Amino acid sequence: MTERLPIPPTRNARLQLQRQLDFLVGGHDLLERKRELLTRMVREQLAAYRKLRAEAALLVDRAYYWLSITQMRMGERMLQQAGLGLKPALKVKIRPRSNLGVEYPAVQAAQNPLEPVSLMWTDAGFDKVREYLTEMAVVLARLGEAEITLRRMLNEQRKTQKRVNALKYNIIPRYEETIRFIGESLEEEERNSLFQVKLLQAKP
Repeated sequence: MTERLPIPPTRNARLQLQRQLDFLVGGHDLLERKRELLTRMVREQLAAYRKLRAEAALLVDRAYYWLSITQMRMGERMLQQAGLGLKPALKVKIRPRSNLGVEYPAVQAAQNPLEPVSLMWTDAGFDKVREYLTEMAVVLARLGEAEITLRRMLNEQRKTQKRVNALKYNIIPRYEETIRFIGESLEEEERNSLFQVKLLQAKP
């Protein structure tokens, strides 16, 4: 049996509860729509995340393959010296975004033009390594954005689902049960009043 609210059975209380119930039902409908939209967004984001993750895995393998080859040709010390003084090959901008109450970062990553290296002893693969590592970093930045967005959307979806369930299975039924009980109590009171009036009228 659904638990009732501790409210006295009066007409005024029933009117107030009915207004509150209408508000709660409207809130439940809005939350239900938000939950459906979040579910759709999570599916889309999950598909994008999986695609980026597969792309990133390929780029990481390619970049580290060429890095290992270049390291063998040049040696670790020369490779480190060649990298000294190089300007960043990547520019990244992070801006806040919000959708359906979910805040997440929007990452914009782009490659800078690779500056030439004037060292005579650098291997031809050195430029390839720089290019592949930069491409990898761009995709990893986008993958990070997709992962954070997906995690936050999932958290918001779970919170919304809990609120929908609380309203549907706990709060709204308590209000409905209380309104029904007050209605029955008022009807019983009216019957008693009519019975008392008839008794008074029946007396000589």
